[in-house]
Amino acid sequence: MEKMNLLLLPGLLNGASLFEHQAEGLADVAGITIADLTGSDSMSGLADDALAQAPDGPFVLAGMSMGGYVAFEILRRAPHRVRALALLSTSARPDTPDGTAAREELIELGATDFPAVIEKLLARMAHPDHANTPEVGGVFQSMATGLGYEVFVRQQRAIISRADSRPTLADIECPTLVLCGQDDVITPPDVHRELAAGISGARLHVIEECGHLVPLEQPEQVTGLLRDWLAALAMPPKTPGT
Repeated sequence: MEKMNLLLLPGLLNGASLFEHQAEGLADVAGITIADLTGSDSMSGLADDALAQAPDGPFVLAGMSMGGYVAFEILRRAPHRVRALALLSTSARPDTPDGTAAREELIELGATDFPAVIEKLLARMAHPDHANTPEVGGVFQSMATGLGYEVFVRQQRAIISRADSRPTLADIECPTLVLCGQDDVITPPDVHRELAAGISGARLHVIEECGHLVPLEQPEQVTGLLRDWLAALAMPPKTPGT
């Protein structure tokens, strides 16, 4: 099977550990790059950062949550670079006034008690059965603590200012895979059905017993779905009569 390049875009307060299982499990079929999305406070800046870290030539793009927002920005800037797209636990919708207000409250709290912010985020991001496990809760807390408050503020500013990507879903022409957790309260399954309906030919998979942190909560399933999808991408197109 052809080995293609895969650029992985993490979410809010996520580092490379978010995709550790996928990076290891797909290394034999893809050249893996996990982008650092910690340096900018705008989606345009994060997209520029990701493209600067991307491998040469076309690549498969996979973004989770905030990484999905960045993926939409990359598609607007450089659609010719993106061979295929995977959207995990994300949305094409802009931030709502209530969502922005909640983010501002967390920014204010974090200035004096960042560990409390991490706890609040984890309680919403992870399925109740996973929030307190070392593999999910422990990894998220380690990533968030390591990245710190200043990165959190920059990323939240970028998320607040993100564009409405729904009008451009129909412009996405590359093969697209949409993955989400059945119990995701941040970007519920209906939001992902909207994505799959708006992108021509998109495939949707809803993963049971899973919240927002799909690569951590159900790593084997996510890696398996990505592996099967990459294998399908590498197959030569069918010709008439075959």
